[in-house]
Amino acid sequence: MAAKKPDHVLLACPHCGHQQKEPRTAISTFCKECGRHLHVQEILNPPKKAAGRAPRRKHIRCFECGAELEVPVSAESTMCKRCSAYVDLHDYRITGAVSKNFKTKGTFVVEPKGWVFNTITVAGNAVLRGKFDGKLTAEGSLTIYSTAQVKGGLTAGLLIIPVENHFHWRNLIRVDAAEIAGELAAPLRARGTVLLKSTARVFGDLQAGNLVVEEGAVLVGHLRIGLKES
Repeated sequence: MAAKKPDHVLLACPHCGHQQKEPRTAISTFCKECGRHLHVQEILNPPKKAAGRAPRRKHIRCFECGAELEVPVSAESTMCKRCSAYVDLHDYRITGAVSKNFKTKGTFVVEPKGWVFNTITVAGNAVLRGKFDGKLTAEGSLTIYSTAQVKGGLTAGLLIIPVENHFHWRNLIRVDAAEIAGELAAPLRARGTVLLKSTARVFGDLQAGNLVVEEGAVLVGHLRIGLKES
């Protein structure tokens, strides 16, 4: 036969720690030490704490040795587990004149009044609305607006020209892929897919692994599709 539970239990006040006996079935009472109101059943059967969600994470590669790293999305820096190199994860927003190099896995933005010159910049993603004079490598996307003034070299994983924006460039642009919704006047070479949205206007020779053209897009230039490049 199971032992009968006692009618009273020793209750600890969560406010002052005082212990006192109360009926097991009581709903509420008052602490005899500090006088605070106590919810008996909540003290006897505290609600289970919801398991905290693990922080969202992203995958990056070390600048120095190429090792794959997994870091929290909110992190601003990390250390490579293979070669111990420092990896910058900061986002940068340039609103004035700056002459320095940047090397980050974060997002690099040059605002309309921003000017970056004499620079070698490597970023996870880049957005150009202002002046950039130097060499820029965007490992992910590179978005260029009409207000951008660019001198130097450009390399990107994905080139984006937003709708109602234009970019004119004399030299060959080498990218992995491109998504053009505005106007691009430049020779373009993409190892992957080039997507021309219905609003796109492209003037220049185009070489790409694949080409997708939406109805309404304009393309003037020589084409070479099915490009295979190591």
